[in-house]
Amino acid sequence: MDETIDRAPSGGRRARKKAATRQALADAALRLFLERGYEHVGVREIAEVADVSVSTLFNYFPQGKEALVFDEDADNEDALIRAVTDRPPGRTIPEALRSHFTGFVTSAHTRDPRFAGLQQLVRQTPALRAYARAMSLRHETALASALADETGRPHDDLLCAAYARFTLDTLAFAGTRPDPVAAVEQACLLLEQGWTASVTRPGPDPA
Repeated sequence: MDETIDRAPSGGRRARKKAATRQALADAALRLFLERGYEHVGVREIAEVADVSVSTLFNYFPQGKEALVFDEDADNEDALIRAVTDRPPGRTIPEALRSHFTGFVTSAHTRDPRFAGLQQLVRQTPALRAYARAMSLRHETALASALADETGRPHDDLLCAAYARFTLDTLAFAGTRPDPVAAVEQACLLLEQGWTASVTRPGPDPA
């Protein structure tokens, strides 16, 4: 369970079974972590609660305990990039990202009572903070690359990199405010003005 919009398993019976096993592992881990603390729970106990073997746990989460907390990392990144690349005709990139983030802060996911506990767990656990930071950097790099592709700018373009960084900070900002939707709206509006003014300028002379 991490920062993503709720997903529903798709595909055949095998895919659904794998998704259910993965979810059972993530749910078991989160429950144990919230009850007893991250450092006091081992992978063997998580596997036992989920009724699978330790080897099965590592088949689903080869990176170990930290990955169990951020079990939707890949889906998160995919949804973020698709918000940009699959946006409807006529919708700008800032509008698409604002809609994506608004969808997150109004989703059932963020209203889950475990969500606040998860955020606190991450803040209080050095290993999880480090994992979250590395995950955020991966998402930032992927978003910057998608922005560059969509605008015809080079992949090392500083405008795309900066916009990706500050846009992804929107959720953290919104999470500290009484009205997360309003926070997303205002932060995205500010960023949109800078993006719109800057992206229309010609890029630096490659020479």
